Amino acid sequence: MQKLYYASGFVIIDDTVCDAVLDYAHQLAQVQRSDLVTIPALSDEGARGMTTLLLGPASALFAAPALDRGVNLEDEKAVASMRQKIASLEPPSPVSERAHEGGDRSFDF
Repeated sequence: MQKLYYASGFVIIDDTVCDAVLDYAHQLAQVQRSDLVTIPALSDEGARGMTTLLLGPASALFAAPALDRGVNLEDEKAVASMRQKIASLEPPSPVSERAHEGGDRSFDF
């Protein structure tokens, strides 16, 4: 579990969800965009619920380890959605001329 610090407080979230949130926030900052994400969390008082975060270029986030509270805060759908959005924001990989022309060529010397 991680404490995700956001604005003037924090929420406690699953490790995998935290990694996805931070990666997505980083990618959004790179392209000067923002988005809302909703994830399961515990408040600083321990109340369980859904938390909505505004992520963008001005987001000041950081995470630190938290004590395991024995609560399942996993959210595979949220993680998959953020990972898909990260991939869509990344610039396309350059295609080499060799790959573009159909692959390997043999040369006789």
